[in-house]
Amino acid sequence: MNNKNQQTKPKYTLEFKQDAAKLVIKNGYTQQQAADHLGVSLSAIRRWVKAEKGPEEESVKNEPTLNLNAHDELLRLRKEKKQLRVEREILKKAAVFFAKEAE
Repeated sequence: MNNKNQQTKPKYTLEFKQDAAKLVIKNGYTQQQAADHLGVSLSAIRRWVKAEKGPEEESVKNEPTLNLNAHDELLRLRKEKKQLRVEREILKKAAVFFAKEAE
C-alpha cells in the first residue's frame, strides 16, 4: 500500500483538546455542535470531554483514566523511552566494536 493513500490522523495540541472539551463542559455546547463548529470528529470530542472530566466516582470498568495533561505527558514519556532504548542499543554495539578493536 502506498503511503500517499493512507490517511493520517490530524495532530491537535493539548490546548486545542482542552478548549474543545471546555466548549462542551463549561459552555453548554453539545458534543455534536462542538465537533461541527471545530471541524473534528464526534468521537474525538467525546474522548477529549471524557478525559477532561476525569475519572468517575465509581468507574464501571474500574480502569484508571487520565486527564489530557497526564495523557499528553504519558505519550511524551513513551516516545522518549523508545528513543532511549534505541540509543542504548547503539551504545552497546559501539562498546563491543571498540572493545574488539582495542584487543
